[in-house]
Amino acid sequence: METQEHIDYNRVAEAIGYIRLNFKNQPNLDEVAKKINLSPYHFQRMFTDWAGISPKKFLQYLSVEYAKNVLKSQQATLMDAAFETGLSGTGRLHDLFINIEGMTPAEYKSGGRALVINYSYAETPFGNVLTASTPKGICYMAFADNEELALKELQQQFPNAAYHQMVDMAQQNALQIFRKDWSELSEIKLHLKGTPFQLKIWETLLAIPAGGLSTYQSIANKAGMPTASRAVGSAVGANPVAFLIPCHRVIKSTGEFGQYHWGSNRKTAMIGWEAANLDIK
Repeated sequence: METQEHIDYNRVAEAIGYIRLNFKNQPNLDEVAKKINLSPYHFQRMFTDWAGISPKKFLQYLSVEYAKNVLKSQQATLMDAAFETGLSGTGRLHDLFINIEGMTPAEYKSGGRALVINYSYAETPFGNVLTASTPKGICYMAFADNEELALKELQQQFPNAAYHQMVDMAQQNALQIFRKDWSELSEIKLHLKGTPFQLKIWETLLAIPAGGLSTYQSIANKAGMPTASRAVGSAVGANPVAFLIPCHRVIKSTGEFGQYHWGSNRKTAMIGWEAANLDIK
């Protein structure tokens, strides 16, 4: 006998399949709900609980990913991308890219060609770190055991940006987090590129106090998505700004520290260092 949980899962899977096949027609909530024999209200709630995002957002992600593939063609215009994706015009394509990607379609097509990124390396208690900034704020911070590899990973984020190896005030201010009482820091501005879901999770991570720990499930609960702990794990792992956005403070519900993009030993050291600094103060 099928459980209600299994029935709900099958319905969500059917809805995802339908949206994938028909995204060029931009199906609305009522249309997809009718396909799986649910009211729009119950479908919206069920889908969001299972997928961590609304059906509308899921459709937007599919549309943007398809449009991005179209734009990779050198001959494709913004109108081509809008038409191929089933959007009414370049205005809707523009709004969709700003909402999902944090940049315009033209900026995506150029690979960030108009963007100027300063970057520098510095020593921290946890090893060498690469910090990068734009005029809007810190866009990247990663531990750089291999400086050449770390720079390549940064450049993959914005392949056509102009890069300058230089230290600026934004980087200097951000690096103080490794050296001073955190309460003395000036406001650190971040320039982040991510999906609305990722940005929401990263914002939730910022609420974990120094020396404190949280679990993936707790983060999902605080983000208002209690059934999306796996999606939360993926968003935590995609954090582009090490330490400033404290993904190292997220552990498993069993109490194990778990994996970390820049090494589990480094994660353990960071947690211990923060706790020790709090004890000293």
